[in-house]
Amino acid sequence: MNTTNVAPATSDGSATSSAALGTDTEFEEIVGSSEPLRTVLWQVTKVAPMDSTVLITGETGTGKELIARAIHAASPRRSCPFVSVNCVPIPQSLIAAELFGDERGAFTEALQPRQGGFEMAAGGTLLLDEVGELPVETQIALLRVLQERGFERVGGATPIRPNVRVVAATNRDLEAAIAEGAFRSDLYYRLAVFPIEIPPLRARKEDIRPLAEVFVKRFADRAGKTFRAIDEKTIELLEARPWPGNVRELQNVIERSVILCDSDVFSIGDGPRPSCAPLRLVPSPAPGCPREASPANPTLEDVQREAILRALQSTDWTVGGAKGAAVILGVKRTTLQARMRKLGIIPRPSIAHRMARNHPDCRPNGTDEEARERFS
Repeated sequence: MNTTNVAPATSDGSATSSAALGTDTEFEEIVGSSEPLRTVLWQVTKVAPMDSTVLITGETGTGKELIARAIHAASPRRSCPFVSVNCVPIPQSLIAAELFGDERGAFTEALQPRQGGFEMAAGGTLLLDEVGELPVETQIALLRVLQERGFERVGGATPIRPNVRVVAATNRDLEAAIAEGAFRSDLYYRLAVFPIEIPPLRARKEDIRPLAEVFVKRFADRAGKTFRAIDEKTIELLEARPWPGNVRELQNVIERSVILCDSDVFSIGDGPRPSCAPLRLVPSPAPGCPREASPANPTLEDVQREAILRALQSTDWTVGGAKGAAVILGVKRTTLQARMRKLGIIPRPSIAHRMARNHPDCRPNGTDEEARERFS
């Protein structure tokens, strides 16, 4: 059996390996030595000492927050706070308060003054994660902050001018969003002073081996297991996969496989596999799902479409939630919904119609299109 040794991990469990680029602490959690990754880290070293606003783009799971943290760690602001605000899960009515803070009585739940992300990051770096999801009214307020370097808390009138460096990140095509009227072009140009695009994992396959070594070691330590090596066939399978969920998906697959593997040589073939096996290059349809003819040379979209359809079929077309297709595929619900729209995948009319008919807020004669719109 051909095997590869499992890379050692640091005492604190951080993701380092002998294949990691550089030894500086700001890059200690970034694993790989591929040319695309080296280009990204070269950009980080150039922009980190400056105060320029940085826009980090890339698919979900590529490590945008890791790059943002590396910029902070390599900057003169490293001793000050790094604060991350994820713009997706926050209700639109509260996003301004999360960013700018609020005064007592600004709204029902505001019982005392509260700092927002900009104030908490004073002297340091504020990461606006998934900035492409900001509502338009908040985009206007953010643009004013970037232009004037000041703001007022929600419900307040006192100007606040914190010394903050802004780094934004998104997996959304902001130029397309501008064309659709969903994102302001003036805000985009304020954010994209120094753009950094993180390549998907499929564009740096030579990094998969060192990443796998680090993840196997990390999750084996947590599980109280020891693997003396990784089966070479496993590495080949990992390198053959397109990884639509990128490094996060790879991490999830290895964590699951560490739990299942009982040998001292790590292999993804040990134990039963989940209903939506993540390691098949072109997945088979779920039971009861009609098999479509696969092209001789499937494109990435062909592979993604088939994987998504299979995951949806196995969850009765449930997208979100603890047992939804997004969890099976290792991506966010919003990311899966966006990918479904791009690939032309819509909920099955029968399922959507049944949900609409049983939901108290839906009209009994609601159409399938209305149901899909409500439950997508």
